[in-house]
Amino acid sequence: MRARLLARNVCRIWRYWIEPIFPLQKTILAIGYHYPLYILALSRYRKLATLESVHLRDTYPCLFDTTSITSYDAHYFFQAVWAMKRIAEGSAKWHVDVGSDVRFVAMLTTHLPVTFVDIRPLQAPGVTQLSSVAGNLTALPFADGSVESLSCLHVAEHVGLGRYGDPLDPSGTHRACSELARVLAPNGSLFFSLPVGQVRVCFNAHRIHSPQQIVCYFQGLELVEFSAVDDRGCFLTDIEPGQMENAEYGCGLFHFRRNSA
Repeated sequence: MRARLLARNVCRIWRYWIEPIFPLQKTILAIGYHYPLYILALSRYRKLATLESVHLRDTYPCLFDTTSITSYDAHYFFQAVWAMKRIAEGSAKWHVDVGSDVRFVAMLTTHLPVTFVDIRPLQAPGVTQLSSVAGNLTALPFADGSVESLSCLHVAEHVGLGRYGDPLDPSGTHRACSELARVLAPNGSLFFSLPVGQVRVCFNAHRIHSPQQIVCYFQGLELVEFSAVDDRGCFLTDIEPGQMENAEYGCGLFHFRRNSA
């Protein structure tokens, strides 16, 4: 057991400290396998291409795309499917998103006007249903109870870790949740996600919270639905939050509602 734990920790240190500046496995594969294949393919293509030439200055080696299946990040893929369906089926006339993946935000604008809030405003001229404002997740530029439809997907786990230039704050996720709850209108819906499982801080990438922590952070809101992406990348809909308490790195999908007074 100790040997397995030691091996896992060594692998983690290698992956997160060494690989970003010295990707040994990728380098060996590139030099020993992918570049020879690329050069061979380039040579064959030049012989076939009688109507066009390929100059060395224009070569653009793409070495790692010949996969047998299309890969994707399960957290971001399934959270977009989950949130998009529920927002599109809702009755809101305006939606606010705080810091989520901009591709998800772009698709939302095909259903209703969207205001995107981030410490780094989004500049996307020509998208008529999109507006963008600068804002901090711990100090949103909205009045209390003013936002009927709200999303914040895979964002709050970063707050206070300094990764995106924000101030260091160990209570960052908790403060972010409180701020989202503050602006949510009566009968409004909040679609929220972040990594869930065994509680820990992976500085400065993200925090991992237990589902119950998040429910407590949003005390006063009703949990309408909990869904998740598990460690295998499987999409689990409408499950009990406790099913993800012991995950290594799952994704919790929370639909909260503020009931009218």
